[in-house]
Amino acid sequence: MPKFRHQLPQLEESLFITDGGLETTLVFHEGIELPEFAAFDLLKDETGTTLLNDYFRSYLDIAKRYGLGFILESATWRANPDWAEAIGYDPDELDTLNRRAVEMLHALRAQANHDAPLVVSGCVGPRDDGYNPANIMTAPAAEQYHARQIHVFDEAGVDMISAITMTNVAEAAGITNAAQARGIPTAISFTVETDGRLPTGESLADAVAQVDSLTNGGPAYYMVNCAHPSHFEAQLDETSAWVRRIRGIRANASRCSHEELDAATELDDGNPHELAENYRQLLNRLPHLRVLGGCCGTDLRHIAAIADACVAGSHTGARLAVGV
Repeated sequence: MPKFRHQLPQLEESLFITDGGLETTLVFHEGIELPEFAAFDLLKDETGTTLLNDYFRSYLDIAKRYGLGFILESATWRANPDWAEAIGYDPDELDTLNRRAVEMLHALRAQANHDAPLVVSGCVGPRDDGYNPANIMTAPAAEQYHARQIHVFDEAGVDMISAITMTNVAEAAGITNAAQARGIPTAISFTVETDGRLPTGESLADAVAQVDSLTNGGPAYYMVNCAHPSHFEAQLDETSAWVRRIRGIRANASRCSHEELDAATELDDGNPHELAENYRQLLNRLPHLRVLGGCCGTDLRHIAAIADACVAGSHTGARLAVGV
């Protein structure tokens, strides 16, 4: 059952972390071949489910060490009808795996010995390519398209929906409206190009304003993901009112563009300490940021370094070794 649906704790004063690049870890560190880059496929059997459990537990360990809240984000970024059909799942099978992804997170929360809040989030990804969307839906079409996955998440008892790597305003608005129809708070996370603009050209300021207008201020908050901080930090003017709607960052480790990342054959994992310093500087400028995680190229080392840098010595424990 939902625990925080009516009052998300990350909207208050506490700092939260979430995981890094799930697919990065699975593909490059675990050597898993993910069909269509779809981590939800692992939920089809016990071996894959155990692997995902171990993945999340490793991040929960970091949160516990630093006394931080944690967003448990379901491994369902690709778990929508188009990507599922490409892999070979029918709609009922997809429902089962979406439900299983959330049930796994509930079990992890129940088993965790953790004093800070653990929030269960149903992850919704874009219908099209997260780097280069070719087909843009209208907001009503996006609402209808994503409604079934959100319905399953509702029945499975998520606390919230996180729409990750949103490339355009209409799809973000449609997901928000679908979640609102079921009374579920939503975080909208936009991705941007190296110029700080969405792949469809809007500035972050315009994208936030348009989604808020189309949804009557529907999202609980916004985030930015799948871009290096150097790509968007200049857009986050702390004197602008809209910037306070940005409450989370899930940045890439790499400074490469989406086009360069798409063509890359080797992992660019950047420098965990350098990325952590980027986060610390952002948090100093934007103290309303509450959710810190990673995206492409990031792993445990990056999130550990971010937690260490952003806790800023408020804990007395030794600094966490991050292997670099």
